[in-house]
Amino acid sequence: MTPEVVIGLEVHAQLLTQSKMFCGCTTAFGAAPNTQTCPVCLGMPGVLPVINRKAVEFAIRTGLALHCTIAPQNRFARKNYFYPDLPKGYQISQYELPICEHGWLDIGQNGTAKRVRIRRAHLEEDAGKNLHEGIAGASHVDLNRAGTPLLEIVTEPDLSSPEEAILYLKSLRDILVYLEVCDGNMEEGSLRCEPNLSLRPAGSKELGTKVELKNINSFRFAKAAMEYEIKRQEKILSEGGKILQETRLRNPDKGETAPMRSKEEAHDYRYFPDPDLVPLRISAEMVEEVRKTLPELPEAMKHRFQEEYRLTEYDAGVLTADKALAKFFEETVQAQ
Repeated sequence: MTPEVVIGLEVHAQLLTQSKMFCGCTTAFGAAPNTQTCPVCLGMPGVLPVINRKAVEFAIRTGLALHCTIAPQNRFARKNYFYPDLPKGYQISQYELPICEHGWLDIGQNGTAKRVRIRRAHLEEDAGKNLHEGIAGASHVDLNRAGTPLLEIVTEPDLSSPEEAILYLKSLRDILVYLEVCDGNMEEGSLRCEPNLSLRPAGSKELGTKVELKNINSFRFAKAAMEYEIKRQEKILSEGGKILQETRLRNPDKGETAPMRSKEEAHDYRYFPDPDLVPLRISAEMVEEVRKTLPELPEAMKHRFQEEYRLTEYDAGVLTADKALAKFFEETVQAQ
């Protein structure tokens, strides 16, 4: 019997703020290595972080667009782990009290719809970047990206194929771009996805052992990585083997995945409230102020184009997939 595929997605969206999450350093892309840093994002002793208000507004904006509950009180926590591109030895993230919870996003084509539940969306700071190419026998670390605001959006394991996962990713990216909170550029790392994939017997309610996939910077690579991982797990199970809970890195040259490390559980990170940051309180007034700024979202615009301009679902989808193109189309029509 063919096993059932179960996929959950973690998406990291780099927020379009002018400064970093907890300091005033610029977030501009493409500068020379380690030229956009300060004692705060370098993790020097004695420095104190300050929350970026614009990042909080962008998180609320995204949460509202994804039908999430906005937490009136949320807290930042320290996620402890060692990696060369993490200068403090911990990442400031959110754990027990995230800013957004219990949302959903409908995906579908040709009149069909599937609701993908969103477990949470939380704010955190990005790590730096390890550079392995062009340096014989050594790796260098660029900390320009360290401290850049991220919104991590986590789904429930509601997706059942790579095609559904890509449809969700494209829909989410379109929403983020329309909201002007993220540019959606996967190649530059502004939008990163990490599929968590497992197999289980058809009809079973119990989840299988999940594998997390990393090093994915395009929709095409995401689909290929998930397809490869499904075949890999099917082969292991058909031979009577067991799936290991691990993180696997996609190799773009070989088109396959390889073990990176064992997959951690939350307790492995030893989360605890960041003592340098007081709990973040969000008033109902602030939420309503942000709600008033929400633009027309791509799905709503697509349906309006179909009704108002009598376009097919495909044509309306092509036009609304790009915000600038949709605006140009509408301005052109109205000018006639």
